[in-house]
Parts: sequence; C-alpha cells; structure tokens
Amino acid sequence: MRRDLTHWGVARQAWRPATSIACLAFVATLAIAFWAGVVWIAQAFMALSAQGF
Repeated sequence: MRRDLTHWGVARQAWRPATSIACLAFVATLAIAFWAGVVWIAQAFMALSAQGF
C-alpha cells in the first residue's frame, strides 16, 4: 500500500500535477522544435535542388 510521505506537514504529492504539466509542455516544445527543424531542412534541400545542385 502506497503512503505519501510528509515534509513540514505537507504531502509531497501536492506539487506533482504542476510538474507533470510542466513536463508535458517541455516535451511538446521539443517536439515542435524537432518538426520545425525537419521542415526547415526539407525546404533547404528543395531550394538547392531547384537551383540545379
């Protein structure tokens, strides 16, 4: 059976939802940055191929 430990009278699980939301926001930001980079590289390759290289 799981027990929430206390620290100065406050349950440690009290801050966990905010941390989960922050983690999801960080992962979403990384995913957006990754796909933006993929699109930028694809556009660069298409521009180079249009110039005849």
